[in-house]
Parts: sequence; structure tokens; C-alpha cells
Amino acid sequence: MTDIGSRPGVQTFEAPVQKSDSRVAEFDVRAKSPVQKLQHFLHANPTAIPAIVLLLGVVGFGLIVGSRFMSMFNLSLIIQQVTIIGIIGIAQTLIVITAGIDLSVGAIMVLCSVIMGKLAITMGLPAPLALVIGVAAGAGCGAVNGVLVTRLKLPPFIVTLGTWSIFFALNLWYSASETIRSQDVAKAAPLLQALGTPVDVFGARFTYGSFFLLGLTCLIWYILNRTAFGRHLYAVGDDPDAARLTGIRTDRVLFSVYIGAGVICGLGAWALIGRIGSVSPQAGQTANLDSITAVVVGGASLFGGRGSIIGTLIGALIVGVFRNGLALSGVDVLWQEFTVGCLIIIAVALDQWIRKVSA
Repeated sequence: MTDIGSRPGVQTFEAPVQKSDSRVAEFDVRAKSPVQKLQHFLHANPTAIPAIVLLLGVVGFGLIVGSRFMSMFNLSLIIQQVTIIGIIGIAQTLIVITAGIDLSVGAIMVLCSVIMGKLAITMGLPAPLALVIGVAAGAGCGAVNGVLVTRLKLPPFIVTLGTWSIFFALNLWYSASETIRSQDVAKAAPLLQALGTPVDVFGARFTYGSFFLLGLTCLIWYILNRTAFGRHLYAVGDDPDAARLTGIRTDRVLFSVYIGAGVICGLGAWALIGRIGSVSPQAGQTANLDSITAVVVGGASLFGGRGSIIGTLIGALIVGVFRNGLALSGVDVLWQEFTVGCLIIIAVALDQWIRKVSA
């Protein structure tokens, strides 16, 4: 047989043999600078900065003021002073994690306290029943916010700005702008003042409200870190569209969060009565801004998906430490508020810088 390759006019082509490249793909991994390492660390540990600031504040004022600040009595007094801010801050944290903000938490708290006082003292209802109705009223106020945000798709900032005015007006109307004296509360419904009962521990004076704040913090921490609802909450705040695609019912989560925040505000009303002794429609005027301050200074992100209850508690303590330390140092109240404002701006600036890690 004649070989095909030898036929005249017929050319044979040999394809070049491709040698397999056994080399592993190389990626250009640049070493992180110390600043980038710090940025990643702070992104992974959002409570690190608040904890450092709190420690520096305590040490700094201890050196400046001395034993007047570092005494057990004064330190326990700071904890008493931040009890209300801490409780309302917990409610605010739940909303901020979902990328919202609630400007009505203070108004809800005061309205619930007025309802409790009027029902127990003026109308003569049993104090436990008045307490339950007051907390339920807080849940109802939260449900109003939740419906407006989830059903009507209105921005939380606008919704709660409006309901803040509504709840405050209802508070003045129902109370007739009258304060119920502490003597009357103690006589008719001492249960409402129970969280203000002092407890001496090794020279420090706490109240049952301080322990109530600690217990509430532990409960909400467990919910956020050990339950599916907590994971859903962070997912909704981080990316609601992605959360919806994974099967999370985002509207239900948001609605539940606003109701839960309302319940916590109702519990805060109980602590408020215990703290001041009386039932005043003018109490808690700065609770809204104070709660936001505690949340932001505590490391939570106003863009949602990031924050912790422990950070909020630390943030509330930072505010209390700075106000107490500046007051003992003889600084005017005006400059105390100036310092707190600077802390808020610095906290937001740090949050923006830390968020660049995920950008």
C-alpha cells in the first residue's frame, strides 16, 4: 500500500504538542499595612474602640479628679445615671441594626410611664395590671411604627419623627401636663417605684434598675447571637434584598423589631418611674438623642447590619463617665454637651472608615 503521506501534492501537518503547565496559579497578595490590619481588626471587633475609650476615660478622669471620681459610690452612681439611657439604647440598637432609626423611643417611654401612673394612682387599678397595660401600650406604639415602615414603605426617620410628635402630644393630653408626686406613687402603687430601690454592695450603691438593665442586656444579647431571629435581623440590616432572596420574611422581621423596641420602651418607663420617683410628662426629654448617642458611640453602624448590645451598654457608660468626670472637674454643662457631640462625630467618622474594609 502506498503511504498517504508520500503522495505527491498531499501535505501533512503535525499539530504542536502542548505541554501541560503544572504550575499553580499565582495570586498577587499584598501584605497589609499596620493601618489596614487595625482597620480589619476593628471591623471584626466593633466593641473594641468603645471599650478602649471607656477605659481611657475612667483612667483619665481618675488622674484628673482623683478619689472623688474613682470612689465606689461615684462609679456606682454613674451606673445608676445611665440605666434609663441603657434600656432605651437597647431598643434603639435593634432598630439601628435594621438600618433604621427611631426618634420616638423617648416619647413612647414617657407616655407608657404616664399610662402606668394614671391607671394605678388616679383610676385605682392594681399596680401589676397598670404595669402590664403600660408595657402593652409601648408594644402598640411600636406596632404603629412597624406598620408605617413595613406596609406603607415610609422611611423610618420620617415615620418616627412624626410619631414622636404624636406620642408626645398624647402624653400631654392624657396627663393634663400634671405630675404625680412620688409620695402618691409610693402610697398607691409602690411596685412602680420598685426598680429605684437602692442596694448596697461593698460600699457601692446600686438600684434594682441597674440589675434589671444587666439582665435585659444578657437576654437581648442571647437573642441576637444565639437565635435565628438575631441572624435574620443582621441579614435584613446588611442587605434586605439578599435576605429576601434567601427566604427571610423581611417585613415580618422589621415589624417584630419595632414591637420589641416598644416593649423595651415600656419597661424603660417602669425604670424611669423608679429612677425619679414620680410620674412626670416632662421626664426623659433627651432620651431620644441620648439613646442614639449610646448606640453610635458603642460602635453600631447607622447603615445597618452592624452593632451589639454590649457596645451600646459601653456607649452609655462612656457618656455617663464623661459627663460625670467633666462635672466633677468643674466644666460647665455647655462644654459637657460639646464633648458628647464631638464623641458622636468621631464615632460616625470611625464607622465610615471601618466600613471601607467591606467596600
